[in-house]
Amino acid sequence: MGNTRLNSFSSGIWHLGEEMMSNVLVPPTRKIDNCECDLSGRLKSLNAECRNCAPITPFECLSGCRVYLLKNELRHLWEAMANPSYMKELFNVLKNKPRLHVMQAIVNGTYSLNQLQLELKRAGHDYRQDLLGEECLPLLLEVGLATRVRDNYHATMLAISLAQVFDAFLEFADKLPTRSECYEEALLQALLSGPKTFEDIEALVAPKNVSRTLKRLNSSALIETPKERAYIFFFRTIRDPNKETLTATEQRVCDVVGYEGISAGALAKQTGLSLRRTYKYLRSLKGKKLVFMRRTPKAYDLTCSGKKLALVLQQLQQTVEETWNSSQPVMRDNQMILEAGGLSKNILLH
Repeated sequence: MGNTRLNSFSSGIWHLGEEMMSNVLVPPTRKIDNCECDLSGRLKSLNAECRNCAPITPFECLSGCRVYLLKNELRHLWEAMANPSYMKELFNVLKNKPRLHVMQAIVNGTYSLNQLQLELKRAGHDYRQDLLGEECLPLLLEVGLATRVRDNYHATMLAISLAQVFDAFLEFADKLPTRSECYEEALLQALLSGPKTFEDIEALVAPKNVSRTLKRLNSSALIETPKERAYIFFFRTIRDPNKETLTATEQRVCDVVGYEGISAGALAKQTGLSLRRTYKYLRSLKGKKLVFMRRTPKAYDLTCSGKKLALVLQQLQQTVEETWNSSQPVMRDNQMILEAGGLSKNILLH
């Protein structure tokens, strides 16, 4: 169904005649330069180009106008983005190395299925043609990253603006679960603002999925918890220890505790005492109001790899949102705006 929708423009134009199609369906060279990658600026210029154009007949637009083709491409992209689950589907499509390799190829060129297979083979990726034609390309078409013109495939404006994301995403394609609800992606982006406790995460991810989500990210070395496993920490109070009579060992324990806090296990290691004796002296110091105890909930934070992936996901999501916002004037002025509530429904993190 997604393929049918995305190919509706090409199918409609086909009936205008074989001769005209030969002109319309030759896509422009897809070079990745600053002008082409500045999707926001490119979209803003579309309407100005149309207003300054004075075609003799509408067929001039069909037969050779690049702006016309870009606007139709944009319309198909909007149909994909109107899906409330668009961001989830986009992430799931990209969590696959063959699809990422296909995107890397078509971003820089236009290929038929046979040519694409040969191009990928030259790049060291030997994929079956049925894998490319029945799994990779249809899904890329459905989320608006690729477009098909007759028998040739090339990248859309959105895909070109995401070219660097595809390269960075390859490193992590196998670290995230496929066909998921994308709780992992949402949590990784949330952790960019700082560590989160289990209770914090329950507010971001459905409670029944929190443990499984954390387990997946932890096993992929994308998140970590503090090496110190204890939840209870001991802190010095502001009371002057000189006002109390302390044994040498009590004084040593009190000095090590400090104002920044320490767990009993770490305290025992630093003082050379057994854990049992450490607790004994802590109870004594607590009774003299020199030490107090505080429970610190376990927090989850990003590893270096997790932060890198979270930034890639954030960049991808921001680019999609900017595409949606930048394209609104173009769609509105051409009466192609769809009945959708806005991209905010598709954002994983509101």
